[in-house]
Amino acid sequence: MSNRANDMRTPMRRVRGLGAAHSGTGHFWHQRLTGVAGVVLCIAFIVILMALMGRSHAAVVQILGSPIVAVIMLLFVVNTVYHMWIGMQEILLDYVHEDLPKFIALMANTFFCFAVALASVFAILKLSFGV
Repeated sequence: MSNRANDMRTPMRRVRGLGAAHSGTGHFWHQRLTGVAGVVLCIAFIVILMALMGRSHAAVVQILGSPIVAVIMLLFVVNTVYHMWIGMQEILLDYVHEDLPKFIALMANTFFCFAVALASVFAILKLSFGV
């Protein structure tokens, strides 16, 4: 049995490479990539937190102000927030069926993720630049 017999897409969909939702698999791949990156960044985050345990406030500020630690923390925050935003957006699109509540929930999701990212990035940069 050939692969063409198993392919349920129309010839036009095969040419365009699009599925039933008329869009590609961008969110699917972004979710998977941020998930894999999140595993590595979570391990780095835990290592950093373990290194901070039992230290004085001045030592913690000095370690968190290090450029390498700040970059790892920024990558962790941005990756996690983006992963959270995509995941919650998919949940809302799948399970909220009425248009107005869906629109409000999607706006609230975007606002919340943006606020979390902004506050976290600001805190990391403030520690890093010592302002």
